[in-house]
Amino acid sequence: MASGKAPDDARTRHPYGRDPDAIERPVFSATIRPHCSLSRLGFRVVMVACGAVSLVTGIAFLQMGMWPVTGFFGLDIAALWLALTLNARRGRSFEEVVISQIEVLVARVSHRGERAEWRFNPLWTRLHKVEDEEYGLLSLAFVSRGQRVLVARDASPAERQSVAEGLTRALAEVKKGY
Repeated sequence: MASGKAPDDARTRHPYGRDPDAIERPVFSATIRPHCSLSRLGFRVVMVACGAVSLVTGIAFLQMGMWPVTGFFGLDIAALWLALTLNARRGRSFEEVVISQIEVLVARVSHRGERAEWRFNPLWTRLHKVEDEEYGLLSLAFVSRGQRVLVARDASPAERQSVAEGLTRALAEVKKGY
């Protein structure tokens, strides 16, 4: 405790010397985002490169008299643009996991901004893992009173393992306090 605090601070403390706000402070907090390997610049470079290749090849087919093929090159570029745009939008989704002394909160925000939340009592919550020898941690879920919520769905097995270790430590710390 800092020495510069007011003497009234002693009255706000719990009789056993514990901090009354500690119960609400997170023991673990993480924001999990899907891996997005293509930046805006990367998107532009891929589209320009593929467009240039399609344009040059389309002109070659046009000169050979096969003009309908040129239109299909345009469709390919449109399909590639659509796929990369949808992937980039999906990359805006995220998942928040917060564990405090009184609750486990899992919140999922979709790329559209829709939010879904699950709240559990940390004393009744356990972590369920599905592992494979070759691929690592395949799935991670909170299980509490018959309800199961997947966590770190979009993470790689190595990232999921790292999250699992943090969640395991946090749940053990919370349960140790009781």
